[in-house]
Amino acid sequence: MRAEFVEREGGPERLVCEVELAFDANEGVLDGMKLVGFCIWRGADGELRVTLPSRAYGLGSDRRFFDLLRSQNGTPKPVKALKAWMLKQYKNGLVEDILDTVCPKS
Repeated sequence: MRAEFVEREGGPERLVCEVELAFDANEGVLDGMKLVGFCIWRGADGELRVTLPSRAYGLGSDRRFFDLLRSQNGTPKPVKALKAWMLKQYKNGLVEDILDTVCPKS
């Protein structure tokens, strides 16, 4: 599995990019598929945050969200680990882009 980062022109102000999880060979029934709907956002404090694919629903006058990707046992640890992994992959990609610009490979 790998993360692919897709920048959207004209998107919301604080949207950094969308993230797609691509499943490669030997991933079983998910081989060759993508899981989409993840986003990286920049908060007002400058911190990066990851959101999961979710479905909005109304409850009275409230609008709530149902996350479509959750841990099997209901604990937040696997979800936090996935979000941290995505941010790490994104930041590593930025460093590689900067190094390629400063020191191009010939």
